[in-house]
Amino acid sequence: METTIEKHTISVLVDNEPGVLARVIGLFSGRGYNIESLTVAEVDAEQKVSRITIVTSGTRMIIEQIKNQLDRLVPVHRVRDLTDEGPHIERELALIKVAGTGDRRIESLRIADIFKARVVDATLSSFVFEMTGSAAELDDFIGLMRQLGLVDVSRTGVAAISKGAASL
Repeated sequence: METTIEKHTISVLVDNEPGVLARVIGLFSGRGYNIESLTVAEVDAEQKVSRITIVTSGTRMIIEQIKNQLDRLVPVHRVRDLTDEGPHIERELALIKVAGTGDRRIESLRIADIFKARVVDATLSSFVFEMTGSAAELDDFIGLMRQLGLVDVSRTGVAAISKGAASL
């Protein structure tokens, strides 16, 4: 039995109607699966369709079970495992508040410049940075800011799309 835990990004196209997200979340919680990241947004207003992007971890067998169970939900149009399908783009947005003065303030600005984080608010004793990138890039930046006076973090969760001409 395989016990290797893998992280997968799953894209689910669903009807944009009340209760759909609750049903998807219920599928995960009812079976003890964890959701590491979850984003939802309407992608076609005319057809009233939304995309749910879920990042989850499990053995290969558990990931297959998750995909099969998602595919059986009535409002689900299509389930794609972007991790298995090949090249795809993942991005996340974060707002990171850092407090500090003097050298810490200067160092946080220097690191933000390296990571291409943008200052969206500044006071005499703090900054709020906006950063977009992969989850790993955000984790790295936040880790460095912890040492310099990290106060708060707000993250959007992963948005992902396949590369090339294929559509969801």
